[in-house]
Amino acid sequence: MDFEYANAKLWLYVKPSVGLPVFLGAVAIVSLIVHIGVLTHTSWYPKFLEGNQKMKVSQVETTPAVAAVALPQQVTLASK
Repeated sequence: MDFEYANAKLWLYVKPSVGLPVFLGAVAIVSLIVHIGVLTHTSWYPKFLEGNQKMKVSQVETTPAVAAVALPQQVTLASK
């Protein structure tokens, strides 16, 4: 069996007017399931959706490794 065109032969058995809406509907349903799972199983996503709420400085987490990025003392550019 030639697998290069195996997916094209699907439309010999399923009409595109039926297969495409079923496929797109399945994609939409899976997308909704994933989004509902993220909403119900995480604590940060609902807070993200609430918008631009101000936080106290003590609530913000900082990492010293990211905050202490050192740059070289001299940056030289190679010129011709």
